[in-house]
Amino acid sequence: MPIPRETILAALHARLSALPATALRGEVLPERVPAEGLLILRDGEPGEPEVTLSPLRYHYQHRAEIEAVVQGADRDAAFDALTASIGAALAADRTLGGLCDWVEAEAPRPVDLPVEGAASLKAAVIPVVLHYSTADPLG
Repeated sequence: MPIPRETILAALHARLSALPATALRGEVLPERVPAEGLLILRDGEPGEPEVTLSPLRYHYQHRAEIEAVVQGADRDAAFDALTASIGAALAADRTLGGLCDWVEAEAPRPVDLPVEGAASLKAAVIPVVLHYSTADPLG
């Protein structure tokens, strides 16, 4: 049985997979970026939990990351559409079906990356904070 952290990350990946862009998890940047864009979910860092006693619970603010990448002549508009679709997907269910207490994305910091012999990439890392609690940090 998967642990809560893995279940939550899998649910977040499934939510991103429903978008028009190609969604990968933990993969390297491929040689070609699909026309609809590319999303790569990085598991990130759960950080130090706050602990409550009676009953014992570990409360995490896990910081995962979504790498969003678009390429093409109209990459600014494509990037805006892609980030808006991520925001809408997260806002549609802030608990990922009750798996976590709250999900919220932080603002991206986009950069233009030149590619020799091809159109430039526009990319950003979008931090996503996953708030959840568990009875055991390993289980």
